[in-house]
Amino acid sequence: MKKIKATALFCIVLLGISISSCKKDSYVPQTDLAYDVAVDGATATFKVTTTGVTNYQWDFGDGTKSTDASPTHTYPGKGKYVPTLVASVNGKTTESSTVLRIAKVSPVKLNDNSLADWDAITQNVIPLGPNRGVVNAVKLDYDGNYVYIYMEMARKKADADIFDFYIDSDNNPATGLLTGTFTGGGYDILLEGQLLTSGIDIFYHNSTDQTAFSFAQQSIADAIKVGTVQEANGVTKFEMSIARGKLKGLTGTGARFGIQVTKNDYSVLFGSAPDPGSSSFFLDMSE
Repeated sequence: MKKIKATALFCIVLLGISISSCKKDSYVPQTDLAYDVAVDGATATFKVTTTGVTNYQWDFGDGTKSTDASPTHTYPGKGKYVPTLVASVNGKTTESSTVLRIAKVSPVKLNDNSLADWDAITQNVIPLGPNRGVVNAVKLDYDGNYVYIYMEMARKKADADIFDFYIDSDNNPATGLLTGTFTGGGYDILLEGQLLTSGIDIFYHNSTDQTAFSFAQQSIADAIKVGTVQEANGVTKFEMSIARGKLKGLTGTGARFGIQVTKNDYSVLFGSAPDPGSSSFFLDMSE
């Protein structure tokens, strides 16, 4: 009886060895190569999700390279890029690529205590006419989240001037206010107030009569922000942002802008961009 048990036990051990041997023979090391990409503006962060990877060779598709395991790379501007990773996966050289589309980004930063970033903005400059008054310069830029505005004027911040920003947010003259102040659009949004001293109010045109100056005030938090303000020799320069996703219609492919500066009691029009009676400035946001 003891002999039979020993023989059975010996057979089970042999069977276990056989099964274990089969498992080892069927094991195939992973050789696929995969990675995730997180994009913030023009900056992409790469993270490999495959295990057993060594010898990283990144080509970001814009002429720059890296050997880091999880690199972060800022692309030079909008466009389509094909980042490629060549690496060893469990001893085998493997290649993996993906396609990145970098949307329009802006160099403008409202939290850098500087206006120097506006030097790079040379396209969207509102042309000023003979009735520009105190307005010396106006520039616009945008990205996926904001419209940015830069102004330079021969006034002091303490003057507490009133600003009026007429915005045709959907670039559609069939909606919004039709006014002789700025032609070429129907103005859906009016931003009005002493922007540099006490803030600004947001109004939406609320009448089916496009000739009626009828606007309803809105309560929209953090839609408008003022960045750096610089003042010297009677000239004030400042920047601001408008949150595209918070104002109706502003997430489209273009909008029209007209800006006026008025004395704090509305008695004197100090300046305009562009001139009153001329077409408002079209900001093309189709990129």
